[in-house]
Amino acid sequence: MRRTVALLATVLALAGMTGCGGDGAEPGAPKGATLVLDFVPNAVHSGIYAAVADGFYREHGVDLEVRAPGESTDAPKLLGAGKVDFAILDIHDLGIARERGIDLVGVMPLVQRPLAAVIARADGPVGRPRQMEDHRVGVTGLPSDEAVVESEVEADGGDPAKVDEVTIGFNAVAALAAGKVDAATGFWNAEGLALRERGVPVRVFKVDRFGAPAYPELVLTTSRKTLAADPELVEAVVAATRKGYEAAEEHPRSALDDLLAANPELDRNEQQAQLQALLPVLHPDPFDDAVLREWAAWDLRHGLLEKPLDVEQAFDQSG
Repeated sequence: MRRTVALLATVLALAGMTGCGGDGAEPGAPKGATLVLDFVPNAVHSGIYAAVADGFYREHGVDLEVRAPGESTDAPKLLGAGKVDFAILDIHDLGIARERGIDLVGVMPLVQRPLAAVIARADGPVGRPRQMEDHRVGVTGLPSDEAVVESEVEADGGDPAKVDEVTIGFNAVAALAAGKVDAATGFWNAEGLALRERGVPVRVFKVDRFGAPAYPELVLTTSRKTLAADPELVEAVVAATRKGYEAAEEHPRSALDDLLAANPELDRNEQQAQLQALLPVLHPDPFDDAVLREWAAWDLRHGLLEKPLDVEQAFDQSG
């Protein structure tokens, strides 16, 4: 009850906020800030909701509004234009945004490993990544999916050019369940679990086991302008978010309750399964410079980036 009341109070206090930075706040009042998620709220965001419910942001002087992305949300552009203060970005989107001239900076990893994978039916012909050759493999249409397939097939000694890639959008679960494809790209913590829940036998090939480095899939990101103009705000949000993920790691049931209290439409069993699967990679360690450089080289090699990324500019590793 304490967490529910605290979270409700925070939501009510934030209701009606439209701008960033909390301009016009009384002296000593928490500074308003906005954070847009990468996807609809789910278990990977549990540390954020735990930090809100436990008052960690307020303890650090921040009134944080957490927004789910809308259909037209383009988080990199919102950050670049100063419409929001922070966003959770897929690390590939961060690199692509910088290449397009949007000066964004990753300030904290949310997960320590890639979530991307190729998922194959266990009763089908794809027993290992190289066996995707001459078989139908569903992809969303995002360039990162092609990179995952290419990396895995190459690393397993196969020829990616022989894979019959079929664009299925974000319908991997339905396509695999119906047998329309033999394998598909997806997140091992989401689609992989959803298929098992449906009783569909699957094999999951995680990309960091087949060619990719152990890069952090999701990154708390801000703009260079915000980082330069208000480093104290960035430091406070990072510190509170890290504390929230530490709490989620130590008390996952409470973190799950916080997530569901804020998003009652979510299915408890589904989110509990996802959180349980994610716990080993949710530990809020700082960035690893060597891993970031390996990731940038991997993205360049697989065509996600057109030129080498300046890792020192793209990520704030001071914390």
